[in-house]
Amino acid sequence: MQTTTDRARFNMIEQQVRPWEVLDERVLAVMRKLPREAFVPDAYRGLAYADIEIPLGEQSAMLAPKVVGRLLQALDVQPQETVCEIGTGTGYVTACLAHLGEQVFSIEIDPDLAEGARARLKAMGLSQAEVHTADAFAGQFQGGPFDVIAVTGSVPTAEPLAALEQLLTDGGRLFIVVGEPPLMEAIRITRIGKDFRREILFETCIAPLENAPLPERFAF
Repeated sequence: MQTTTDRARFNMIEQQVRPWEVLDERVLAVMRKLPREAFVPDAYRGLAYADIEIPLGEQSAMLAPKVVGRLLQALDVQPQETVCEIGTGTGYVTACLAHLGEQVFSIEIDPDLAEGARARLKAMGLSQAEVHTADAFAGQFQGGPFDVIAVTGSVPTAEPLAALEQLLTDGGRLFIVVGEPPLMEAIRITRIGKDFRREILFETCIAPLENAPLPERFAF
């Protein structure tokens, strides 16, 4: 017998995620299985399955479910692959990545968010996911190479891409959203030997990563 939450999760998949061209059954199965409400702040628990970004303080937010679906589908994480996530948030995307891959190293700049995510992931038995409190743009995190890199917040310019590309294995994939409101582009970068193929996947607008390099402004 389905609960109200079960029905809400089913509707999220069928009315939000799948219509946004997310057809990968592995991705849909993970999102169908994970209790998203367990990762949502208490004040927004009733909106866990709504088609919105859920605020996490003043600057960050949980990605809307359909964007999570597109991110996971674009990265095509395989069971033997190692993943780096930049922007843990509450740990929902981290949990999805942990179910799809072998090991996840996630980076979160906010100590409170990082601690909360660790507790949630531990409660779900996802020992293959590690959360590090660090600023990814200040060289505080050392690791790699990675088969997959998932960046869950936007960056205003393409400046960080070159450094992130170098952390990819041959055949590795990077998902990142680049731009400023009201128009940003979700990009997938695939490493092929010493070369990198960049593909624009869709347009969107999501919360920025804290401390992402800012573009130079023209001054009179």
